[in-house]
Amino acid sequence: MLKILTALSIAALAATPAFAALPVGAKAPDFTTKAALDGKDFDFSLKAALKKGPVVLYFFPAAFTSGCTVEAHAFAEAADDFKKEGATLIGLTAGNAERIKEFTKVECRDKFPVGLATAATITGYKVALAAKPGWTDRTSYVIGRNGKIAYVLSEMSPEGHITGTLAAVKGLKAKPKG
Repeated sequence: MLKILTALSIAALAATPAFAALPVGAKAPDFTTKAALDGKDFDFSLKAALKKGPVVLYFFPAAFTSGCTVEAHAFAEAADDFKKEGATLIGLTAGNAERIKEFTKVECRDKFPVGLATAATITGYKVALAAKPGWTDRTSYVIGRNGKIAYVLSEMSPEGHITGTLAAVKGLKAKPKG
């Protein structure tokens, strides 16, 4: 009986994402990664992006999977709203990484870049997908210009990620400086 309960417990943990994302107020780990936009590769630097304004950094499990495609379409539809608010939007994934260039063109509609989530970035942002080692869970962050996490949503459903991050970006803009 104990063996069955142990096996069930392990199976339940493996099927559930860790959801141990960085908390609001934490310092966002700096990173540079290979990314693609409009079919072209480039190096994305968080530090450089933060000089322009807040960064919406969203992690997703894998390019060309159903939930990730839904989320990419929704972020693409809202990309101009993020831009209007002065925010940089980027998606990061480790799943199907060889197809990032194609994914940003087809599913992200060239509205925002997608980059490679390296092992260091996955660990730093605490977004490891328990069920699939080396891949990321679905976690969205808003990082303020000060380099601190202003918003986090770690939920495997793509629902709420776009509205939550956009509201957080607007909230940052509304806050008095200082």
